[in-house]
Amino acid sequence: MSNEQPVDSLSRRRFFGGAGSVAAAGAGGLILGAGGATAVGGAVANAQEPNPAADVERLQAASAALSYPYYGTHQSGIDTPPQDHLVFTAFDLSATTPTELQLVLAKWSAAMAEMTAGRPVGKVEPGREQGVPVDTGEAFDMGPQGLTLTLGFGPSLFDARFGLAKFAPIDFANLPAMAGEALDPAYTGGDLCIQACANDPQVAYHAVRNLARMARTSVKTKWTVLGFGRASAGPTQKTPRNLMGFKDGTRNVSGEADFAEHVWVGEEAGQPWMKGGSYLVARKIHMLIETWDEDPIGDQQSVFGRTKQEGAPLSGQSEHDVPDFHATVAGKAAIAPDSHIALAAHENNGGTKILRRGYNFTDGLDSVGRLDAGLMFISYQKNPEQFVALQRKLGSSDRLNEYIRHVGSAVFAIPAGLPEAGSYYGKDFFA
Repeated sequence: MSNEQPVDSLSRRRFFGGAGSVAAAGAGGLILGAGGATAVGGAVANAQEPNPAADVERLQAASAALSYPYYGTHQSGIDTPPQDHLVFTAFDLSATTPTELQLVLAKWSAAMAEMTAGRPVGKVEPGREQGVPVDTGEAFDMGPQGLTLTLGFGPSLFDARFGLAKFAPIDFANLPAMAGEALDPAYTGGDLCIQACANDPQVAYHAVRNLARMARTSVKTKWTVLGFGRASAGPTQKTPRNLMGFKDGTRNVSGEADFAEHVWVGEEAGQPWMKGGSYLVARKIHMLIETWDEDPIGDQQSVFGRTKQEGAPLSGQSEHDVPDFHATVAGKAAIAPDSHIALAAHENNGGTKILRRGYNFTDGLDSVGRLDAGLMFISYQKNPEQFVALQRKLGSSDRLNEYIRHVGSAVFAIPAGLPEAGSYYGKDFFA
């Protein structure tokens, strides 16, 4: 996969893997573990005289310097290890001509390359006192922070407004209505989307803010979700937890073979610009936190089909044990057939998998004083039908539905990555 390695000297394996964290600067670094500090690459650390402040500074510097390639076969932000923070935004176009749309996509593509490299999109401090800053400046000197920016096209982009119907992928349409939904039109659909992920929330926010600002006469923000505490894991990352307290993403898509079979689009979309791309499904899921918090632990574990602390399937002992959906305890199925993992497992869905890349969110309190919080579910798949098939099954039978509501929804076609500087997303539309 073309976006497999960060471009700075800190490898993904060293940064995300192992029991300790790694801080690297040039040739040297420190592995921080339970036993103190150990030298890496020739640097000498004194285990008897630890310096926590210096260790934190090194870790922060390593995180700030982390960057991922912008140009490549696939857009970054899909197979990239999930970062800590998300700003997901859907836009509607106020532009009325193909030329206006072309200018937005060209400007955004160039600006995305700059920001993912940790550079501003223009002058932060103009030379003239009356000059207006081009870049808003709140991420100046903060570094890339592992920022990825992923752009997508909604089905509505291919309507009659811009004459792009012939470029629409085969059977690309809004998601059908499904059980378990209470969709709010304010959190549904969009002509374009930007998924900004970074290890610092201000860097992700800055990126979306500046993209919206530079196209303010042509696009308007339709809806946005600020996510924190990633709720999915890459292959070498510790599995995180959702706001219900359960590990999320244990059996995620992993490895080149899985990505080729389940995530990356080939010829089936009927559009050359989609080859190497994917489809993004976004679902804003509100959790009934107060109700869930009163549920006994035995029932919570039965709902998910896993233990809460370890994350083990109820048929096993460890998180990564393969669930045994035929196992019984006292004559009953160890994992209930209507539990979340039983309904979602690829073994019970003809091998269907999706790449989950969700984030927790909280928006304060709702209109009746309850916590407005939940999961910003994001998945990638080579065909939206993969998600639809799973969600139809979950929406009709999942015991988790008692505690969640799907309130937002959208689907976007994610074009392939850009090959080089000077190219831009959607260029094929205007050739």
